[in-house]
Amino acid sequence: MFNKNFDLESLNAFGKNTLPGHIGIEFTELGDDFIIARMPVDSRTHQPFGILHGGASVVLAETIGSLASMLCLQNPEQQKAVGLEINANHLRAVKTGWVYGKVTAIHVGAKTHVWDIKITNEENKPICICRLTTMII
Repeated sequence: MFNKNFDLESLNAFGKNTLPGHIGIEFTELGDDFIIARMPVDSRTHQPFGILHGGASVVLAETIGSLASMLCLQNPEQQKAVGLEINANHLRAVKTGWVYGKVTAIHVGAKTHVWDIKITNEENKPICICRLTTMII
């Protein structure tokens, strides 16, 4: 499903000196039809009450979903995948450690892609469920 010209090293290079890199998002697994990344839960991703900021979860979801779309493009030199809509249901608070996002496809069309992103804690308990729609331009 994904363009085979990419590996974990190249995915992690995309985030360098951008928001994903600044908050510590790291890609950890690239499967045939899924991607997993992790994000630290620390002062960079906390909200003022000392728990994971919901916006940080959304950043993780959009980061891995957008890169999944990019890996599906037929002509990545001339096409770009951009976020069109994202929603998130925050299910559980996290104070420290890591959260893990796994993205899988719901729909990969010529003009839009729809992704399911599940974010879990270190005990594999659900933290946040997201759906991302990207538009191919």
